[in-house]
Amino acid sequence: MKKLLLLSPAIFFLVFNSYSQVLKKLGDKVKNKSEQKADQKVDQEIDKGLDKTDDASKKKENNSTTTSNTNSTKDTSATPVPAAPTLKVYSNYDFVPGDKILFEDHFTDDQDGEFATHWELKSGQAVLNKINGELALHLTDGNYAVVLPRMKTEKYLSDPFTLEFDWYHVPGAYGVIIQLKSFDKELGFDRQSEISIQPGEIGFNGTTSNISLSKSLTDELHESLDNSWHHVAIAIKNRQMKIYLDQYRILVVPDTKEDYTNIDFAGIGDEKNPIVFKNVRLASGGNMNMIGKKFTDSKIVTHGINFDYNKAVLKPESMGTLNMILQVLKDNPEIKFEVGGHTDSDGADDYNLKLSQQRADAVKDQLIKMGVEASRLSAKGYGETKPISDDTTLEGKANNRRVEFVKM
Repeated sequence: MKKLLLLSPAIFFLVFNSYSQVLKKLGDKVKNKSEQKADQKVDQEIDKGLDKTDDASKKKENNSTTTSNTNSTKDTSATPVPAAPTLKVYSNYDFVPGDKILFEDHFTDDQDGEFATHWELKSGQAVLNKINGELALHLTDGNYAVVLPRMKTEKYLSDPFTLEFDWYHVPGAYGVIIQLKSFDKELGFDRQSEISIQPGEIGFNGTTSNISLSKSLTDELHESLDNSWHHVAIAIKNRQMKIYLDQYRILVVPDTKEDYTNIDFAGIGDEKNPIVFKNVRLASGGNMNMIGKKFTDSKIVTHGINFDYNKAVLKPESMGTLNMILQVLKDNPEIKFEVGGHTDSDGADDYNLKLSQQRADAVKDQLIKMGVEASRLSAKGYGETKPISDDTTLEGKANNRRVEFVKM
């Protein structure tokens, strides 16, 4: 397998102190594992609708055959692909991403064995390789590797914001570290807090606040961790931080006491036990949660309803936004929505138009299964005809891929 390893000057002493706390936590045994569940109240009709969705999916799977991808480069994992989580599993999910995409990368225009085009290497070694046919970034430095998204400005975050990515745990590997930078005006330099997504627990270490919190993973998560993808979602609003792993809200930091401006991805990995992640998305804003409020706007623009690549199959993490829309409809029984599907300009015009219609229909059908009256919803696909951002940039394309709920 071809691997191109990129090197940068060693700066290990700059990160040793901040990472020592993580190493200490890794050495401790996880003694107690308590199962946490999101505390959002979910109506019975949601479960009934999701049961119908799961049954339909199972019937479809039983009547279909599985095809394999043939790649010029050998995958880094030879393990079978685990069963994907269902929409019902995420029925309690309440994470809603920000409403403006700052950065989103699925490595679709990158090559296996190379470094990621839209990223910078700050220290250590990193390379793109395939996991079950899909490119993912591998941190392979034997000591410490740091990578960061390539942004137009150095300080691009402001409260509120959200971060999402998919993490693949290789057995024996350490977890991924999210370094959050905040500028100290008095001292004139950046401070660094850390979120640690580890095999046994999720932790947060603050700087000025000296906050150190951690929470063990649920038994279910711990048992399904190895050789599988897991969705990580982080929301920061008014300095409060919520960290999710798959359908679970694992850790809440009531007050980080920091105003973060930028982030890095980091960790200790090697070629046999790399730190692996993909599908990174940063978004600003966090005011999408309208539950309990009177809806007075003309439309809701969402980026949290996601689909499989080039398909109209809803991803489970879409349930956070779908639950929000469901509650808006309950709180405002007089309103009706047109579900509008929108794509970027990649691909043929007629294909995008057809795909956007299929996706709008999928969202409408799912909301009906969750208890919404069919008469309150319509669906229309617009393809690439109504962009809201510059479609020549990575973040522009991400903003144009959206689902809108327009008041009728």
